[in-house]
Formats: sequence, structure tokens, C-alpha cells
Amino acid sequence: MSCRAGCGACCIAPSISSPIPGMPQGKPAGTRCVQLDEHNLCRLFGDPRRPLVCHRFDYDPDLCGANRSEALENIAILEAST
Repeated sequence: MSCRAGCGACCIAPSISSPIPGMPQGKPAGTRCVQLDEHNLCRLFGDPRRPLVCHRFDYDPDLCGANRSEALENIAILEAST
């Protein structure tokens, strides 16, 4: 399986401490990344300015669950435990 296009959970649920273009301090958990477009796709995908943590975040069936709601919930739980 692969990442669900238009999900965007990994760009919303986790905190990101690395600078992101438009978010120089990173972003807190539960905050939508400014680089996430109206279709929940990353505007920086394939761009060298994309943070390494984002580049390394990959689809995992256990974490991403069966749908976007499960992905948001699972990532939020993981975020809260770290």
C-alpha cells in the first residue's frame, strides 16, 4: 500500500520542530502546515526546502489506519506519548 493522496494527516497531527518555509519555528501538533494545499497535498513535495523529517515520514499501515480519520487519531496518540 502507499500514502493516501489527499490525506494530509502527517502534515496536521504531529509537531514539527524543523523550520518549514512559511513556518520558521516549525509547527505544533494539530496545526495544519501552511504548505498543505486545499487538496491536502504538500506544496513542497520533491522540493529541497522540504524538511528532512517530512521527507522521512512514510506510509505505515498500522499508523495510517484504514482512513484519514484513523491516521489523524493514531498520529495524535503517538505525538501525545512522545
